[in-house]
Amino acid sequence: MKRRDFLAVSALLSLLAPSSATLAANRKKAGATSGRGDARSGGRSGERSGGRSGSRGGSSSSGTRKGRGARSYRPVQAPASGAPAEAITPSVEQRNAISLPDEPLPQWRNYDVSSLITLHDVRGKVRLWLPLAQPRDAVGQRSLGHSWQGNFDSAGIYRDPTADLEVFYADWKDGSQTPRLQLLSQVAKHDRHFDITRRNAAAEKGEVLRRCLQSSNLVPTDGLVRRTAERAIGRIKDPVAQGKAIYDWVVDNTTYDPTQSGIGRGDIEAMLDSGQLSGKSADIALLFVALCRSIGIPARPVFGLRIDSSRLFAGLGATGNLRAVQHCRAEFYTPGYGWIPVDPGDVRKAIHDERLSPGDPKLVVLRKLLFGFWEMNWIAYNSAQDVRLFGATGGTLPFFVQPQAEAGGQRFDSSDVQRFSYTVSASRVEI
Repeated sequence: MKRRDFLAVSALLSLLAPSSATLAANRKKAGATSGRGDARSGGRSGERSGGRSGSRGGSSSSGTRKGRGARSYRPVQAPASGAPAEAITPSVEQRNAISLPDEPLPQWRNYDVSSLITLHDVRGKVRLWLPLAQPRDAVGQRSLGHSWQGNFDSAGIYRDPTADLEVFYADWKDGSQTPRLQLLSQVAKHDRHFDITRRNAAAEKGEVLRRCLQSSNLVPTDGLVRRTAERAIGRIKDPVAQGKAIYDWVVDNTTYDPTQSGIGRGDIEAMLDSGQLSGKSADIALLFVALCRSIGIPARPVFGLRIDSSRLFAGLGATGNLRAVQHCRAEFYTPGYGWIPVDPGDVRKAIHDERLSPGDPKLVVLRKLLFGFWEMNWIAYNSAQDVRLFGATGGTLPFFVQPQAEAGGQRFDSSDVQRFSYTVSASRVEI
């Protein structure tokens, strides 16, 4: 190995092994700043809107509909009956692959995410659905509110608590000319790190774990799936090590296929039956989930959208118009550690985009890093599968990550560029 390559990989490997001095400094800093804490948005005072604008969460409380749909909601305000909330303090991030933090205090970053939609050549009654950021406060992400405006007849937000799914919808009457909508969401993010030295995570609800062990139409857990998982783990008994063995097997045996539309089909049984383990992020993440579930490890996909550039590789981030940069990750659960994040799909994407060889030092570090780490330049929407949208006349969706619409009983999504003009952008907010 050339000296410059050795120095580069040594610097990257330092990400995975923080020094004792750094950890001590971080503990001292954490103790000094423990009084400040993390900010939370003040409640979720959602509402249905029958007019031209509406809001939910951290919007202005001026009392007029126009004011409620405006962008004057920073810092995030508490609802009338709630406790005061503080703005999450942003941090300055260094954008290069060797400067990720060893895991100091969480460095929150706030984003405004704006979606602009116009529908063309539609007939009959129209309904539109958009996925929203996960409604619960998840590790590394908080949804801080939504506001909207357009020429709709009614609009609002509904939540499916079983699927942990929150959806914005808007309706237009028959004869509406060129339906239009603007939706603005605010989210706060920080990178997720798994620390194997800490076993203090709160236990997950039993009903959630049971749901994350079930098979679905696209994620079978018996037959060839189970046999494949058993071969991948061999004699390993520790659940964290089993998850790592399955992650390594998926990375080693799949390929990234950029020719597929969207984020992939996610038909795991068809992939294994054919022996062609190629696809996009949904295919690769759902394969990991199916293999984990088949041997009794709760696991789930997490569907979302890239909203910022990456410090790792350019292809693992996005800027500009984000309409086609949906991405699926995964996580699995072990007692004591909670949910452990993984992203085998981005390992395979980096191999494809960067043409990395198996022994490339950058690949060695990346595949280690993406077991237990999520770079949060990405919004997590939901983990739902076999989704039936409220008020839809069409069938179920395998997963819900793209805006959907129905006009006159006909379903189409944002990939239909003839009828669906869709622009989504994200901007970093300094508070």
